[in-house]
Amino acid sequence: MITAPENICLEIESSLIKSNLYSKEPRGEGNAPTWRISPEPYYLSTKEVEFFSALGPHLLKFYTTLNRFYADSLKGKLPLWFAQYLDAGKPDDLVTYSRMKRIRGDLPGIIRPDIIVTEDGFSVTELDSIPGGFGLTSRLMDLYSARGEVIVGNDNGGISSAFYRMAESVAGEKSCVVVIIVSDEAKDYWKEMSNLAHQLRDNGLPVFALKPQEVIFKEEGLFFKNDDGEIKIDVLYRFFELFDLKNIPKAELIMYSCKKGRVKITPPCKPYLEEKLAFALFKHPALISLWEKELGLETFEVLSHLIPDTWILDSQEIPNYAVIPGFNIRGKPIQSWKELIPLTQKERELVIKPSGFSPESWGSRGVVVGHDVSSEVWRQTLEKSLANFPSQSSILQKFHKGRRVKISYWDNSSESILEMEARVRLTPYYFLIDGSAQLTGILATLCPHDKKKIHGMSEAVLMPCAKLNN
Repeated sequence: MITAPENICLEIESSLIKSNLYSKEPRGEGNAPTWRISPEPYYLSTKEVEFFSALGPHLLKFYTTLNRFYADSLKGKLPLWFAQYLDAGKPDDLVTYSRMKRIRGDLPGIIRPDIIVTEDGFSVTELDSIPGGFGLTSRLMDLYSARGEVIVGNDNGGISSAFYRMAESVAGEKSCVVVIIVSDEAKDYWKEMSNLAHQLRDNGLPVFALKPQEVIFKEEGLFFKNDDGEIKIDVLYRFFELFDLKNIPKAELIMYSCKKGRVKITPPCKPYLEEKLAFALFKHPALISLWEKELGLETFEVLSHLIPDTWILDSQEIPNYAVIPGFNIRGKPIQSWKELIPLTQKERELVIKPSGFSPESWGSRGVVVGHDVSSEVWRQTLEKSLANFPSQSSILQKFHKGRRVKISYWDNSSESILEMEARVRLTPYYFLIDGSAQLTGILATLCPHDKKKIHGMSEAVLMPCAKLNN
C-alpha cells in the first residue's frame, strides 16, 4: 500500500478525477484546482463520534416540532406570527400546497447541519434539508476507508446505501425506482449526483439522475425513458430549490403527481422547513417553554447550547416601551435594528444572511460577516435586509469563531505537501430511515484561518471524518 503522503494525495486525486468529481483545471481566479486534498482524514475522538451519532435524533425532533408548531400556529394553538414569519415572501399557491394533508407529516429525507468547531466545542449555524456534498462525501469515504481508516458512518452502511434505504422509507416499499432531479440552478452538483446514481445502479439498485425536462408526465404518474423503455418513478429526490420552481421544466406536473399520490417527493415541498429563521423562533423568549415541553429537556438543552443566538431582521417598529429581546449594545438593550449601524468592527462579530427562498440563501451566497467588511458595507447590508422584509427575510446571528487546527495538504503548484492553520466546518449527513435519523458520514471542510466564511472554496481542504485510534 502507498504510504508516502504525496503519493496518497495523488492516488486520491486520480480516483476522484476518474469519478468525474475533481478537476485540476483552474476555477475562477488564480490557478487553483477544485479544492485541496489531504493525505489523512479529519480525526474525531470517540467522545466526538458519540456526540455526532446522538445529534441526529435531536435534530429530527427539531424538524418534527417545527413542522407541528407551524400547523398549530395556523390552528390558533400557537401565535399566528409563528407561521407568518415562515410563510413570508412565499407565493400563495406554494403556501397552500405546503399545507396539503397528504404531506402534512412529511419531513426531509436528509438532515445536514453546518457545524463550526470552536474552542468550546461545536456551534450549529444552520440546517440544510437539500444539501449537496453527500455524493462527494460518499466517494471520499470509500477512498480513505480503502487505506484502512475507520471512517465515521460506515458502520451504518455508508451514504450510498443509506440514500436508497431512505428512499424506500419514503416510498413505503422495497425495490422502489428512485430519480434524483437536478435543476440548472444546481448544475454544479450534477456530476456528483450522477456519480452516486451510477454507483447505486452498479450495486443493482434502480437509482437515476435526471434533468427536469427528462421527466415524462402521465395521469398515472411520472416516467422517464432509458434503454429498457419507459420506467415509472416511485420516489423523486428533489435536488432543486423551491424559489426556483418557475424555472424548473414540468415543476407543476411533478407537484401535481405528488398531490394525487402517484409519486413521493423528498424533501417535501414545504418552504417553511427550509427557513434559517427557524433558529430565531427557537430562541424567541415567548416560545422557549413551548419548545422545551415539546422537545423534552435533554434535546432542548442540547440544541440551546449548540444553536447561536439568532434574530429575524424584522423592520416593523416596536412599541416605545419594548426592546428587541436578548440583544444588548454596550450593556444596554436596543429598540431598533438601525442602532447596529454605528457598531465598531469589534462589536460587529455578527452574521447577516438571507433566511431562505432566495438564490442568495444557499452556498454561502449573501452571507456577510460583520467584522470582515467595512462599516459602509455593513450599513448597506443591514439597511437592505430591513428594506426587503417581509418579501425576503434575513437573519442576524452571533458569529462563533472557529478553533485553529493544523492540516497537511497536497499543493499542485509546488508539487509538495504543505501545512496550514485552518478553521473547520463539519457537515454530518443524517438519513431518515424508518423514523430514525442515522449518521452516515461527516465531511470536514477546512479553510485558511483568516477566512471568516468556511465553505468549499479552492483554498479549502476537504476530507471525510474518521475515528481516532485511542
